[in-house]
Amino acid sequence: MQDPVDNSGRTRWRRFAAMMVPATAAVGAILFGMQSGAIASDITVSGQTFKIGAERLEGEGFKQYGGIVREKNGKVHPVALSEIGSADLYKLCQSVRADLPGLPVVLTINAGDKDPATAKDMLIAMDTLEGDATFTDIKIGRDATDLNPTAQAGSFGQNSKHVTILGLRQVSRYTTAATFNLTGLRLKVNVGDAAKDKECF
Repeated sequence: MQDPVDNSGRTRWRRFAAMMVPATAAVGAILFGMQSGAIASDITVSGQTFKIGAERLEGEGFKQYGGIVREKNGKVHPVALSEIGSADLYKLCQSVRADLPGLPVVLTINAGDKDPATAKDMLIAMDTLEGDATFTDIKIGRDATDLNPTAQAGSFGQNSKHVTILGLRQVSRYTTAATFNLTGLRLKVNVGDAAKDKECF
């Protein structure tokens, strides 16, 4: 699959992950530790974002702090890093644009329409998140290294025992999970006119 065409009309070829894992973020300001090694140095990202939507997310063991991700060319992106011990996702949607020259292409994944999609031990690097969030036993303003020792010392962190997000809309750059179960998985490559309005939001 390809990245969208850049301003010069040249198409840059990259691979992207088909299984894009969703997650959540807390409200409030994030102070990014630009020298943070919170994501392993041997991991590089494509430079392309993907979208996640869900009707509802229920998560246990939530942590959040600032960090960075890097592309192979060395470009750095500050991100909000979120960890969730376990999550249930209802009516999950994932999408990524992979346009060809003059031809729109959108990959979509849907799951969790009846039984929720589930994930364990997630780490998510995100640009933005929207939704109505409720946190249980939240602690805001912790030193990030108390949540993850690889984070930037002195930078902002927060955590809670449980998080519920309704109407989840998230733009992410990178995600890992120990396990990710997509119940009722439906993957489709939408091309041309069929790609119109197929992104999750």
